[in-house]
Amino acid sequence: MKTSTEHPWLRLILPLAVNVVLGIPAVVPAFLLWYFASNRPLADLGWTEREPTENDGMLPWFMVATPILTLFGLVWWLANRPLRRRTALSPRAYWLLSAAATALPTLTLVVISSGRS
Repeated sequence: MKTSTEHPWLRLILPLAVNVVLGIPAVVPAFLLWYFASNRPLADLGWTEREPTENDGMLPWFMVATPILTLFGLVWWLANRPLRRRTALSPRAYWLLSAAATALPTLTLVVISSGRS
């Protein structure tokens, strides 16, 4: 019988798969963060142009974006915490790999949409 120490990379498949699957709904929080950043601080610096119809102020952000971002962050952390203990990676490497795997679907959509314009 083979042990899991023969192929330590097999222990990375489950965390990678879980984080890529979590990355699909993560498109919504990523869009909300980009929309906020492009209309507020980046527009104030002159790096982007502010959306002309964005004049609602900060209240919608606190009412809509904050619960969505908090809920996703909590689900992501709760899904990754038990998986982290089962890997041989250092905590820093594991969390970096998890964040990169979660960002993969969003980055894929960004690349696809930039190729169309």
